[in-house]
Amino acid sequence: MKAAAMRALITGASGGIGRALAQELHGRGASVLLVGRNAQALESAAQELGGRPARVEWCAADLATAAGRARVVEAATRWGGSGVNVLVNNAGLGDFGMLDELDDAAIERLFAINAIAPVQLTRALLPQLRAQPVGAILNIGSVFGSLGYPGFTAYSATKFALRGFTEALRRELADSKIGVHYFAPRATQTGMNASAVDRMNAELKVAMDPPARVAVAACAMLEAGKTSAVFGWPERLFVRINALLPRVVDGSLRKQLPVIRRHAAAAVAARATQS
Repeated sequence: MKAAAMRALITGASGGIGRALAQELHGRGASVLLVGRNAQALESAAQELGGRPARVEWCAADLATAAGRARVVEAATRWGGSGVNVLVNNAGLGDFGMLDELDDAAIERLFAINAIAPVQLTRALLPQLRAQPVGAILNIGSVFGSLGYPGFTAYSATKFALRGFTEALRRELADSKIGVHYFAPRATQTGMNASAVDRMNAELKVAMDPPARVAVAACAMLEAGKTSAVFGWPERLFVRINALLPRVVDGSLRKQLPVIRRHAAAAVAARATQS
């Protein structure tokens, strides 16, 4: 499906990858419905795209709640009278810290936003998507959805869940006109990252992409109808090695543990200071 034919609902669109996806898709001719929790940020993002004409709309909602998801479905139904034909599940959180340093609330919040919300929102929007001549679902995952990484145990678990959901749903909808896609970026320069994550990546020489670059690749994949992609090299290679020879990756990451633990402790301390 070409972007000009897309009416795309994008979650997490107030900043980071989501905002960049909205800009890229809109620039390619798509109409976009921006979804996020921060109304002011969404309005700003919409203004960047030329305000709120027929091709741009926004809806502030908390996707972790049933009421918030219902508000989004209602907004999508009202939008232009024809609903959406593309759903981009992009909203996500990413607490950095060793597992025993995370509290119950942090872990539950990660699963609520990263895993449960996309499953529930997809289920709620399937009738709209089925009603379209052709439709698509794009789930934005992570390299850590295929490669479990220390300091991101809960986050990795949510992205593994999203990848499994995508695979199962693609097979479930194989006899429909809805394509189901999974795009996995590597580390990205977004406000979601704690400063400790940026410092750790710099020390370990981990490349970080600007959101605009990620958005270009994700939109190109969606337009091409490609099922899945891992973005970034050598991360794509590491994912393949991990699938075939996980003990090789185990040994490599064990050498990084002292660095990861040091920066994870700094991230936890910084959150405690802010709370």
